[in-house]
Amino acid sequence: MTNRKALKRWLIPLGSGLTVLLSGCSGNFALLDPKGSIGVAEKSLITTATVTMLAVVVPVIILTLWFAYRYRASNRNATYAPKWAHSTAIEVVVWGIPAAIILFLAILTWRTTHELDPYQPIQSNVKPINVEVVALDWKWLFIYPDLGIASVNQLAVPVGTPVNFRITSDSVMNSFFIPQLGTQIYAMAGMQTRLHLIADHAGQYEGISSNFSGKGFSDMKFNTLATSQQDFDAWVQKVKASSTQLSMDQYATVAQPSEKAPVQYFSTVAPKLFNNIIAKYNNGHVTEFNDASCGTKVKG
Repeated sequence: MTNRKALKRWLIPLGSGLTVLLSGCSGNFALLDPKGSIGVAEKSLITTATVTMLAVVVPVIILTLWFAYRYRASNRNATYAPKWAHSTAIEVVVWGIPAAIILFLAILTWRTTHELDPYQPIQSNVKPINVEVVALDWKWLFIYPDLGIASVNQLAVPVGTPVNFRITSDSVMNSFFIPQLGTQIYAMAGMQTRLHLIADHAGQYEGISSNFSGKGFSDMKFNTLATSQQDFDAWVQKVKASSTQLSMDQYATVAQPSEKAPVQYFSTVAPKLFNNIIAKYNNGHVTEFNDASCGTKVKG
């Protein structure tokens, strides 16, 4: 009876912990539920690399357990060879298989690094939309330069349409990430990075900051609304109907640090706001940070 009671004391909290962990699986495993072609390609890469490495890990675990059992002190039937020193077959297996796997992963990494280059535009017959992203403390500002509107903590895109992002920060370094669409990329003050994504399915996808940036970091999230073109046009009209305009004075207010910032819409945007945010750190120049190769180039 004592053992049963002790077992229950351990099983109840363990079961509760597993329930909590499993209840968050949809968020924790968003990468494994992609909703865009870039995300699908990255899931395939993750799966291929994981399975390939398991080809070494699993046999090692099994053999370790088997060796421990087979050559235990009480097993008098196991071969005892105190002067054994070398086996060519074992050497070939131990070095050959890992070397082949490393070579395979190297080729896979080189190929996919170029195929999934975040600076590479997505090939499509549909005209892309342009979105400028500014990381603030602790919220995200999205500017649609071709539409003359902006929003805070809400990004809307039409399904099946490539999205060309230009990304910067007006604070500390951050990282822009929509797990179900794929590819996180850094946002840095005084520099701009680029990213190309596409949503292939309608839905709401969580966007996050994946680089610690202070006390409001954990709530620095936004919703990505992937909709039909008709619903996207309706969203644009809703934003244009807002009475708030994103002038330079209003931007200064928006840029003030705040936590759990609500969604905001701006019917107009100050001309060249995105470029001006970057230029104020660079004496009037716009610097582009190539996150893929860690190089920079300066535009006038």
